[in-house]
Amino acid sequence: MHPVFTPAMPGKRGDRLAGKVAVVTGIGAGIGRGIALMFAQQGASVVGCDIDAASAQATVDEAARQDLAIHSLHPLDLTQPEPVQRLIEQTVALHGGIDILVNAAAFGSFAWLEAMDYETQWRKTLTGEVDIVFLACQAAWPHLKARSGSSVINFASANAHMALPLSAALAHCAGKGAVLAMSRQLAMEGGPFGIRVNTISPALVETAATRRPLDHVPGFRDKVLEKCMLKRIGQPEDIGWLAIYLASDESGWVTAADFNIDAGATAW
Repeated sequence: MHPVFTPAMPGKRGDRLAGKVAVVTGIGAGIGRGIALMFAQQGASVVGCDIDAASAQATVDEAARQDLAIHSLHPLDLTQPEPVQRLIEQTVALHGGIDILVNAAAFGSFAWLEAMDYETQWRKTLTGEVDIVFLACQAAWPHLKARSGSSVINFASANAHMALPLSAALAHCAGKGAVLAMSRQLAMEGGPFGIRVNTISPALVETAATRRPLDHVPGFRDKVLEKCMLKRIGQPEDIGWLAIYLASDESGWVTAADFNIDAGATAW
C-alpha cells in the first residue's frame, strides 16, 4: 500500500489576528516570509525586516499582489541594538503598539567540530541565532507589556532535541538549545504582564537555505525523511498555521511551551 502524502495547507483569508500588530523578522524567505504573509491574510498589521533588501521587497510585493499590506524595513541588521530599536520604534509609530513579536530571522554556519572556525562560524552562528532574539525581545518588551495578551514566538528547532546524521549542525544545535531555554525564562518574566512566550521547534523545512543540502548532499534528503513519520519535507505554511494559533487569543493560556512540528521526527 502506497502512503498518501497530504500537502501543506496553503494560507487563506480570515480574521484570527484582526486588530493585532505583529513584528516579524526575516520576512525575505522561508518561514519568516510565510508567517508574514499568513499573518496579513488573517488581518494583522505586519511590520517586517530582513538583511536582504531584494528578498524583503519581494515579500512586500507578493503581499500587494494579494491585496495585503506588509511594511518592511530593509536592509536591517538585527545583530546591532540600534537597528533593532529602530524597527520597534517605527512599528509603534505606524500602528500605536505591538501585540506580537515573531523572531523568525536566523543565520548560521554548518561545519563539523574539527573543521569549525571559532570567530567566523561558531560565534557568528550564536550571534545569528541567539543574540538577535535577545535584542528584539529586549527592544519590544516595554511595548508588549503595554498590550493585554501579547505574544512572543521564538524558533528553537528539532536540533535542540536531537542530532541528525549527515548534518554538521553543532553550532546550530547550541544556538537553538539556547533559544529554547531563554524562552522559558522570558515566559516567567513576562507572565505577570500577560506576555506569553512560546517556541516552535520545526524539523527541516524546505526553504532557499535548505534546498542546497536537500538536493546536493548525497543521502541527506533520505536521512531527513527516514526520521519523519509523515513522509514529506515540511513547508513554511506548516509552521505558519501554528504561529497563527500562538499569536491569536485562541492560545491565551499557553506560555513557556515548545511545539514540536516535525512530522514525528523527535518522537523516536
